[in-house]
Amino acid sequence: MKMKCEKSDKNGILKNKKLFVFDLDGTVYLGNRIFPEAVRLVNSLIESGRKVLFFTNNASKSPDFYLEKLRKSGFEIPDGSVMTSGDITASFLLKNRAGKTVYLVANSSMKKEMSEKGIKISDGQQADIVVSSFDTELTFEKLTAACNLISDGAEYICTHPDLRCPTENGYLPDSGAISAMITAATGVNPVFFGKPHAETMLEITEKTGCRQEEICIVGDRIYTDIAFAVNSGATSVLVLTGETDEKMLSGVPEESKPDFVFDNADGIYKAVFGL
Repeated sequence: MKMKCEKSDKNGILKNKKLFVFDLDGTVYLGNRIFPEAVRLVNSLIESGRKVLFFTNNASKSPDFYLEKLRKSGFEIPDGSVMTSGDITASFLLKNRAGKTVYLVANSSMKKEMSEKGIKISDGQQADIVVSSFDTELTFEKLTAACNLISDGAEYICTHPDLRCPTENGYLPDSGAISAMITAATGVNPVFFGKPHAETMLEITEKTGCRQEEICIVGDRIYTDIAFAVNSGATSVLVLTGETDEKMLSGVPEESKPDFVFDNADGIYKAVFGL
């Protein structure tokens, strides 16, 4: 079995990866503070002919929003370079719950996206399914409607399990924290999507044409980013720029630790390009 938590890539594993999948919050930026090491790494990977995809569990904004933010920050990335847990959830609904009505505890941007994809959105009076997410427009009325619908038998789905979202000023309560309130009130646990769940890797491999063993997952969280890579057979890289620090990492079971850990994206750059 290979060693976990290496701080260098002596065997050149990272050099041979065809696709690098980057998390956003805590990995390439904190709020509006962009990590310059991440910009250099991503642009160099693309210039070298490798594929890059950004996948964030944070579905509070649309892929187009993130694409524009990244480009304005210096990332030279093509169209279609961003996916969110909202995309995975919408894909599941369209494939497996076609025609069902959905009540969203989510930002208006997700409501617009899902409606444009053909998903029937409920006003909260009746619904077959409740979907909750990272809702920065959350109201007590939304929570009440969601809890009533679930208590009446609506299926409960959550876009992603993240408990908190790192920013340059601290942490915000994320999707997992919101779903915990709904579960506490209803006694119903949601079906989660996004990282670290299997549906996400299926969507990524279909989109990119790369196999799991050709993929490197880069992120800052053990229970989403790294667990996603470990569960799917991809190579995992933890950067200590977001939620996880050395103290938290030391308490992680050996089988759940990342393959590599670096202080920031500069360590990955040096491992891939030998500089």
